[in-house]
Amino acid sequence: MTRIVYNTATTLNGFLADDADSLGWLFAVPGAPEAADDFAGFLAGVGAFVMGATTYEWVWANDEAENPGSWAATYGSLPCFVVTHRQFRTPEGADVTFVHGPVAEWVEAVVAAAAGKDVWIVGGGDLVGQFADVDRLDEVRVSVAPVVLPSGRPLLPRRLEADRLRLEQVRQRGQFAELVYRVNPRG
Repeated sequence: MTRIVYNTATTLNGFLADDADSLGWLFAVPGAPEAADDFAGFLAGVGAFVMGATTYEWVWANDEAENPGSWAATYGSLPCFVVTHRQFRTPEGADVTFVHGPVAEWVEAVVAAAAGKDVWIVGGGDLVGQFADVDRLDEVRVSVAPVVLPSGRPLLPRRLEADRLRLEQVRQRGQFAELVYRVNPRG
């Protein structure tokens, strides 16, 4: 059965990116390559992924624009859904679909594209919150980095309390602590 999974890294105080939408803090953490090695195993179970416009713009500007072909090297031919009202360029050979409107209106197309594998919500936090709002978020995987930022983009700007989150796993990967939570539907 297809699960919808939010897999991300965060600072110790819960930020995905700094105020300039930079992930420079993440790549500067000692042990990041060790933590990244585990990502390939996660990605093997993913059939499609979803990201918001800001995340897509960052990936384009910091990966594909600087290193053509990096999209294909990272994501292969996985179907990608970008939530936006704008139009963007797409990496050559990428399977990118632009969607807009409430998650409930297009989530089944994403699940169908995953073909029985997991759906990965790449980011951002508000997009993940929209999935949680309609009970379509199954798991949160957070790699906590030993970094504290004074402000930035929040991990998940929603209120999810202990009745909805069940800790399933804790692992150390280099300097990162990976926490895996099952997300229960609203009661």
